[in-house]
Amino acid sequence: MVLPDRRWAALLGRFPAPRVVITDDGSGIAAALSECWSETAVQRCLVHVQRNVRTYLTGRPRTEAGKALLRLGRALTRIHAPAEAAAWLAALHDWHQQHGDLVKARTYRTTTAMVPGWVRPSQSWWYTHDRLRKAYRLLERLGQAGMLLTYLEGEYAGLDIASTTNRIEGGTNAQLRLLLRAHRGMSQEHQKRAIEWYLYLHSEQPLPPAKPMETRHHRPPKTKATTPTQQHPGPELYSTGLSAEEGLWRRAGWPGRS
Repeated sequence: MVLPDRRWAALLGRFPAPRVVITDDGSGIAAALSECWSETAVQRCLVHVQRNVRTYLTGRPRTEAGKALLRLGRALTRIHAPAEAAAWLAALHDWHQQHGDLVKARTYRTTTAMVPGWVRPSQSWWYTHDRLRKAYRLLERLGQAGMLLTYLEGEYAGLDIASTTNRIEGGTNAQLRLLLRAHRGMSQEHQKRAIEWYLYLHSEQPLPPAKPMETRHHRPPKTKATTPTQQHPGPELYSTGLSAEEGLWRRAGWPGRS
């Protein structure tokens, strides 16, 4: 059982459950969604799915099966109607009918002298086309779970549901990164305050900056200066330093002679 990240659970628990959530399947969020928003439909970001498929297959696959699967992955973001979604799923099924033997193919240690570096010493066999299998299994798993084309299915087909997280990545997250990059050198606490102010000023009805500020904000109390204590002058009795008397330095001449 996968336990949810408590930080995600604490964040999601502060908001009412939406009808659909778009996610890039970050670490810990899947379990938190099932715990906090169990009735909410999930739409996986298609841009992130495309990147995952390209990572498995590379941008220039060598086999015809890899090239065909990469074309299917690239076509995901061009689906805008339920009929196109049904045609894409049919194309994925046809791909498996034609290349499914490659997904199941295995290589046994006793039949080959070349063992991939990622194979564990205890493994007696591995999938011959491991990366091709991972790319297909990703698309198959998301399609069967109903997370791949949620924005075009059933009751959600008529709603304006995004299929990617580009709106928040480009509209909010990119601006926050730009803000921190333009003001490099701020402490971590100062960075938090800067982000809070940016988000507040871009909320629906923000007050002018002078309104929510109080005297304690622009006139913080002064901290007392601490005077460093001076050591008592005198010879040092004990030390952790090194000295020549300990015989640690390189010496010239014959041993025992001055």
